[in-house]
Amino acid sequence: MLNDLSFAALAGQQKVKTVLGRSLGSGRMPHAYLFRGPDGVGKKLTALLTAARLNCLAPEGGNGCGLCSSCSRLRSGNHPDVVVIAPENGSIGIDRVRELCRSLSYPPYESAIRVVVIEDVHTMTTEAANSLLKTLEEPPENNLLILTAETSRALLPTIVSRCQAVTFYGLPIDQCARLIEQKLPGIGFDEARLLAQLSDGSPGIALAFKEKELVALYRAVVTLLEAEVTADQDNVTPVLETAAELAALKEDLPLFLGLLKTWVRDLMKTATEVNFAVQKQRLAALDRAHRQLERNCNRTLVSEVLLFNLQSSVAEVS
Repeated sequence: MLNDLSFAALAGQQKVKTVLGRSLGSGRMPHAYLFRGPDGVGKKLTALLTAARLNCLAPEGGNGCGLCSSCSRLRSGNHPDVVVIAPENGSIGIDRVRELCRSLSYPPYESAIRVVVIEDVHTMTTEAANSLLKTLEEPPENNLLILTAETSRALLPTIVSRCQAVTFYGLPIDQCARLIEQKLPGIGFDEARLLAQLSDGSPGIALAFKEKELVALYRAVVTLLEAEVTADQDNVTPVLETAAELAALKEDLPLFLGLLKTWVRDLMKTATEVNFAVQKQRLAALDRAHRQLERNCNRTLVSEVLLFNLQSSVAEVS
């Protein structure tokens, strides 16, 4: 449940606030936004704050009042004209998009504008994305679509071109750490800063790392991958055992892969030309594993292949 419907609730993202503030203040809104940036930096929150301001009965400047019937319904998650579509089992399928597009042909129930938030639009199947494209090409009146997507994930260029893009960024590390301290009293600044660094300045991801106790496993995996392997050493058993631990994360495994991407990107900052190519290979292996998980491939097998590829600087396992 949302407690604060003002844009002050959004940490950082000053450029985002400026862009949206101008549009909300002028009343000239596009028919669709694409909020693109890292996970956990406030894209969905911003979409809901925008919906609150658009339909508030007594708006206060650029914010929803938080008290009127419209704001109260939105805060409780029961607003009839604020629709949130999120992935189910890792994707958004054609049936859900078709149902959504049909519903948009009807006027909003009680508000001036219906706001539809489609989270992680990069998880749409090809058929679903093409179906949504038709709606974006001929948008029905009195509807605002807000699509969110993670920065590195591919989207149909035709979808991108039909939305006004708004870019989100990770917070500066110290700002993110202070925010984590506020959310987790007693955590200590050093640990909060570590979480901020590992999450690339994403408060949402950092809090998830802490809640799911992923940092200790991350350290163990990095130690395994950085250890030198000699010809007479058994490196298979530790990899298989660690892969089993990763598979046991289940739905949190993609989140853990994000941790490993942060590790690889940090290595790239100081890499030689040869080593930089190795890190690019590692990033490709992580992206491939992520896609395989989205297709519901066997988590244990995906984890085993991934770790062997991350450990190797030459050959890749397919």
